[in-house]
Amino acid sequence: MPDALLSTVETHANAHAGADGMAQTPLTGVTIIRSEAPSGLAHAVSKPLICLVLQGRKHVTVGREELDFGAGDSLVITGDMPMVSQITQARADAPYLSIVFELDTALITDLCLEIGNAAGPGGPPVQIGPTDREVSDAALRLMRLVERPASIPVLREQLMRELHYWLLMGRHGPAVRRLGWPDGHEQRVARAVAVIRAEFSRPIPVGRLAAVAGMSLSSFHHHFRAVTSLSPLQFQKTLRLIEARRLMIAEGRSASAAAFAVGYESAPQFTREYGRMFGSSPARDAEAARGVLEAAE
Repeated sequence: MPDALLSTVETHANAHAGADGMAQTPLTGVTIIRSEAPSGLAHAVSKPLICLVLQGRKHVTVGREELDFGAGDSLVITGDMPMVSQITQARADAPYLSIVFELDTALITDLCLEIGNAAGPGGPPVQIGPTDREVSDAALRLMRLVERPASIPVLREQLMRELHYWLLMGRHGPAVRRLGWPDGHEQRVARAVAVIRAEFSRPIPVGRLAAVAGMSLSSFHHHFRAVTSLSPLQFQKTLRLIEARRLMIAEGRSASAAAFAVGYESAPQFTREYGRMFGSSPARDAEAARGVLEAAE
């Protein structure tokens, strides 16, 4: 991994990372993660992305995959999938640092049409491997735009295009390429996922989701689970629980208020499902998480 990329990312992270270790950038879809110590478990529903680890190590569970990776490696996820992550190696003098790029499906489609990469067997939706040199070089040029904000509107699009091009041409290309197949299962399921993400707090008939995906009910259930590792109902439930946890930790809402805000009608049901996912009661878990954040400030 180029020292220049590590230095550029570290400079931005040191100046902008919050107590949660997240440092947003002025580049849409680009986030830096920084931590000076190993972390607890973090739950999320990942979008398609590539994560370049620059320093430290991380353990991630995505679907049924258990993955461990570190500096010089990239994690590529090509579906909307539940993810549990934990930073396992980080110190004050050598913090964990990674940069996350959300993958642009429309851009991938455009590139596939231009370079003639037809969709074929794509391999697993979660992959780890050494970061291709061309990808890290493109990431460095993108991060240097952060130091020159006036250049972002002019150069961001072409540099994001370059990054996606090298992803398609590199070791992760077969998996990434399937995201660009306009009528493929991945894009059809993604349309249904977009509906669930936008309306997760309300009941959503599965028939409506299947229609959005342009599939029969049986085909939709099969392909939705293949892409996300969950059923549509489980996917919606996961989003609800993660958002409820955020409301309790970030906004100080009570467990019952958070439960009703995300669409639960029964507080006991919320408590049971929350405990199964996070391993603790809502109130106890939120209190512990707030304590960690306060200690980091």
